[in-house]
Amino acid sequence: MKTIQTDVLVCGGGCAGIAAALSSARNGAKTLLVERAGFSGGIITTVGLPYFDGLIDKPSGRFVVKGIALELLQKLGVAKEGAKHIDDLRPDLITKYWGSVYIPNVEEFKLLSDELILKHRDNLKVLYHSMACDVEVKAGRISAVTIANKDGLTRIEAKQIIDSTGDGDVAHWAGCPTIKSTPLMPLTMHFRIGNVVPVKETKDAAKKVLIEAHKEGRLPNFYGPGLIFAFAKDECYVHATRVPADATDAADFTRAEIQGRKDAWTIFNEWKTKVPGFENSYYIMSGPYIGVRDTRRIVGLNMLSLEDLQKTTRHDDAIATGCWFLDIHPPETTLDKPFTGSGFQPKPYDISYRTLIPQNVSNLLVAGRCHSASSEASASSRVTATAMALGEAAGVAAALAVKSNSEVGVFDGVKVREKLANQNAGPFSEV
Repeated sequence: MKTIQTDVLVCGGGCAGIAAALSSARNGAKTLLVERAGFSGGIITTVGLPYFDGLIDKPSGRFVVKGIALELLQKLGVAKEGAKHIDDLRPDLITKYWGSVYIPNVEEFKLLSDELILKHRDNLKVLYHSMACDVEVKAGRISAVTIANKDGLTRIEAKQIIDSTGDGDVAHWAGCPTIKSTPLMPLTMHFRIGNVVPVKETKDAAKKVLIEAHKEGRLPNFYGPGLIFAFAKDECYVHATRVPADATDAADFTRAEIQGRKDAWTIFNEWKTKVPGFENSYYIMSGPYIGVRDTRRIVGLNMLSLEDLQKTTRHDDAIATGCWFLDIHPPETTLDKPFTGSGFQPKPYDISYRTLIPQNVSNLLVAGRCHSASSEASASSRVTATAMALGEAAGVAAALAVKSNSEVGVFDGVKVREKLANQNAGPFSEV
């Protein structure tokens, strides 16, 4: 079996992974990024969700995430140089109800990710169409990760590893304790419909026909529906499907993809034949992958809890700030609000470096929605901009650990925080 050696291996090129890889490479570490799709971006590009959620503290309008997430928005023309507030964003791309911002073209995001990777090619290599599939653990550290791609199986020997798979795959295979919510939040297939001319009756009629389809058994579950004209005035981007499944189970994940595509097409057909504004519409596409909200999370050295959000707990080793509301989706049909409960809106809260450190393995960090958080807290910390902040912190830590001949599992999170501050990233400050 072929072997590749590198300083830092980043498994997964989603929101957390692309930030981790760029951050590691920029801090001098030889970095390899592996991603199962043919492009980076995770839920933004593989699912088609264009939102930078968790960027903005909704009550004040101030950004709580800077660094690479803000850099990406600036390069896409969404944010001004030196942006610090919602008023510094393109007004036509803001959803003030959610306190979020979206990008106008996910294809441009793919190109930007590629451009940044290639810009740092001296320190950063990428293998698309590749995914981690096994690990070797010796004396409490990962000695190698096996990846699978068109070359077959390849061993990657890395000094430090970042698991940004979204599902905590590497941590799980390495024997680190993990947890899952009960029940798991459902999966959603996002899709787009073109040539829609909305009229006054469109929104209410769209909901009514889905309720009827659900009652008649033609649509197992749905929520909302969310009809969003994000990409063009005549193009409807749809949040509506809801598929209960465990995306860490290969057979169940496959079933969910099949069901999600079927449900999306059912919704389109119902609207085209029965809803004003959709008469001449056509189905553009669904996401390459169904969207996954919730699977494994590690049990880290610190666990972000609902109490931390309620009390705004502070940490000396904070490396990121969360601010999104408790966005919990139930696995059954709901109307109007997609989430359950109060949708509690926390004040900006600290996320400790220790939530990235799994137990039992010394050279592994876990970044993104699978970091250490309770079921309730992860409903806030799982979102895109927060994941980018966690990934950027993990990349800094991995590079610093390599440079100091240390391990990320014992590295001082305060030093990570200090380094992040030097690159206009890290936790939110009131100052």
